[in-house]
Amino acid sequence: MDAHPDWPRVAAHLARHGLTLDADPPPFRFPGGLANINTLVYLSGTPAVLRRPPPGPLPPGAHDMAREYRILSVLPDALPIAPRSLHLCTDADVLGVPFQIIEYRDGRVIRATLPDDLAHAGPALSATLIDTLAAVHAVDTGALGLDTLGRPEGFLARAVDGWRRRGLAVAEGGTAGLVEQVGAWLDAHKVPDGSPVLLHNDFKLDNLILDPATLQPTGLVDWDQGTRGDPLFDLATLLSYWTEPGDPPAMHALQQMPTAAPGFLTRQQAAEAYAARTGRDLADFRFHRTLGILKLGVIFLQLHALHRKGATTDPRYIAFGPLAHGLLEVAHDVAAGRLF
Repeated sequence: MDAHPDWPRVAAHLARHGLTLDADPPPFRFPGGLANINTLVYLSGTPAVLRRPPPGPLPPGAHDMAREYRILSVLPDALPIAPRSLHLCTDADVLGVPFQIIEYRDGRVIRATLPDDLAHAGPALSATLIDTLAAVHAVDTGALGLDTLGRPEGFLARAVDGWRRRGLAVAEGGTAGLVEQVGAWLDAHKVPDGSPVLLHNDFKLDNLILDPATLQPTGLVDWDQGTRGDPLFDLATLLSYWTEPGDPPAMHALQQMPTAAPGFLTRQQAAEAYAARTGRDLADFRFHRTLGILKLGVIFLQLHALHRKGATTDPRYIAFGPLAHGLLEVAHDVAAGRLF
């Protein structure tokens, strides 16, 4: 399916489920991204998104279309900015992998750099990120039938073990020692799980679709890692992408969010704004921050492993090995209190 999807086969499958795939305009694959593949399609004249995992072997628990469908088939009832998933296909004969059809949300997406016309939008975008994350964590999962999503008991301990194990499985050069050292620090500084909430698990600016005029969110996408667990882990994931002007080179090499631009909150200010908004205690937050950076470093190790194994020829993946090494060093700095 990867290069040339069998669109007539897709159309026939969708027709069996009451959905009409238009041939005109033709499907258009959205550019960018390093993981799931999103394609704009039209169903009876209405835009929608066909979403599927990336090619090649997938890390455990990642790119889970069934999990995302379970969440997005009900979440818009409580969180309107979540697009509704309209259909899940698990028949491998159609595309070779599971895929979904999800509502299309129109708006603006901000990635690594801040556009010139938004040079003064740092304060507003900072507030939008914190307010939206707080809204996700306020969702009543029981009312949506999502109270059995994930395994919140022991969530943090499993995360430490899981990311440590995954890191060692794809380690290269000196990264194995760094993964072990960060994992050992986390083991020695374990904290209890906070009361479980709905987690996005990859919350960052480019997963928000924004109204061009107001910069308020019209969509929050990329829920394939969604689960329930400690809300501070979600906050730590956001801050793992949150670059500041004086950061180590690896943080700037991430190129995930434009938060080093003037006007954005610092990571510490963002964490304190979240705490004020939600009433949550940040006393143990160094643990969550360290775990969040470990997770991000291991993700880039996994991506670089795809390059080493020849599973991708995307030239961006070449730099991910050194980037992962640098992020694991950042995790050391966070654990030691040298970096918030």
